[in-house]
Amino acid sequence: MLRSYAIGDIHGQLGRLRAAHALVAADRARTGDAEAPVIHLGDLVDRGPDSRGVIEHLLAGIATGEPWLVLKGNHDRLFTAFLDDPAVQDAGLRIAYSWLHPALGGAATLASYGVASPGDRPVAKVHAEALEKVSPAHWDFLAGLPLWHKRGEALFVHAGIRPGVPLEAQVETDLIWIREPFLSETADHGFLVVHGHTAIDAPEHLGNRVNIDTRAGYGGPLTAVAVEGREVWLLTEEGRVPLRPRRP
Repeated sequence: MLRSYAIGDIHGQLGRLRAAHALVAADRARTGDAEAPVIHLGDLVDRGPDSRGVIEHLLAGIATGEPWLVLKGNHDRLFTAFLDDPAVQDAGLRIAYSWLHPALGGAATLASYGVASPGDRPVAKVHAEALEKVSPAHWDFLAGLPLWHKRGEALFVHAGIRPGVPLEAQVETDLIWIREPFLSETADHGFLVVHGHTAIDAPEHLGNRVNIDTRAGYGGPLTAVAVEGREVWLLTEEGRVPLRPRRP
C-alpha cells in the first residue's frame, strides 16, 4: 500500500511546521518508511509571523534530499502576483480586496522579509522595497509550484477540484480557490481528494474528500496526516489516530 503524508495550510507558522515534520519523522520511525513523500498543501505564506522562514525551511529540506513536495495555494499566488504587478486583481479574489488587506495577511509576509510598515505606506513604495528584499529564489520557488499531486488512490490539491471535470482539464483558479460546488459534492471523484483552503476546527474525512486546514493561519493547529489508499490517520504526539469517514 502506497503511503503518503500531507500537511495542511501553513500560513507562516514555522514552529508549527517543524512540529508537523517531527510527527512525520516519528511515524516514519514506527513504520520503517523513509521514502513516503510529505505533500504540503499550499498557503505557505500570509497571516503568520514567519512566511520567509517557512519558505527557507522547505527549500533547505528539499536541497538536502527530503522527500517533500509543495503545492501552490491561493495565498502563494497572491504573493507572487503582487511581486509581478501590485495592480493586478487575482481572479479568485473579491474586487474589494487586495493582498495587503488585513483579511488576507500579505503585510505579515512582507514584514517577515524586513519590509517596513507594509500595510501603512503607499503601495508603490512597498512594492519597490519588496522587490529589493524578497529573495528571487523564494519568488521562483512559489511561482513554479505544482497545482496537484496524484499518488495511489489519493489526489492532493490545495482547495479542491471542480466536480465532473477531468483532472487534466481543471483550471488553476479552481484548484487553489474553489469551495462550492466542491465542498457540497457527495459523489465519488474516482480518488480521495486531500485538501486544505477551507478552514475548519478539526480535520474531517467525508468519504470522497479529506480537509486538513485546521486554522493555523488563525492560531489553530497545523495538521499532519498519513494516507494509505483511502485510509487516513491524524498524526499526534501519542501516535496515529484514525480519521474515519463520515457523511457530510
